[in-house]
Amino acid sequence: MRIVGAGLGRTGTMSLKIALERLLGAPCYHMIEVFAHPEHVPVWHAAVRGESVDWDELFDGYAAVVDWPAATFWREISSAYPDSRILLSTRDSGDWWRSINATILENFRRGAPPGTDAWFAMTADLMSRHFSSGPPGELEAIAAYEKHNDEVRRTAPRDRLIDWRPGDGWEPLCTALGVAVPDEPFPHTNTTEEFRSRFGLAT
Repeated sequence: MRIVGAGLGRTGTMSLKIALERLLGAPCYHMIEVFAHPEHVPVWHAAVRGESVDWDELFDGYAAVVDWPAATFWREISSAYPDSRILLSTRDSGDWWRSINATILENFRRGAPPGTDAWFAMTADLMSRHFSSGPPGELEAIAAYEKHNDEVRRTAPRDRLIDWRPGDGWEPLCTALGVAVPDEPFPHTNTTEEFRSRFGLAT
């Protein structure tokens, strides 16, 4: 495990997944992996409840991890992999709120789609236990977001922390990993519009 993402969802994590896979030549774990591996849902739900998790087994074959649910457990995961770098991805708080409100929170407001009850329950529990006590409004969500980012910056070892914003592109990642900057544009994917289309929120 080379990179442990501490950045919350809607901070460019899907673009980071693609970029890190390009740089590391190995898969990067992201919430989308949980959709592809329903057997991971009870493992994450155990973590949400404070139970121990075998991170080696969960992340077998992955060289990096970003996005929720892992970002909630960045301390535990980075402790399990002491040679990893901790990647905090952030964006302007107001932009982040507009994005999450139109995507992830809109998904919650519509309820669990057929066949996703276990995933929905795990994710709802994650949010209520580790982010906000109920469906957050703008002020509560931004406060929780900024508190999370501040805690990462305050408590992560400085020599391991990569503080990254989407506009930073390849350079901070390549410097931290000791690899060359690719001669290609940094990925930009999973926009609000793409997310809403993928989850049937466009109408």
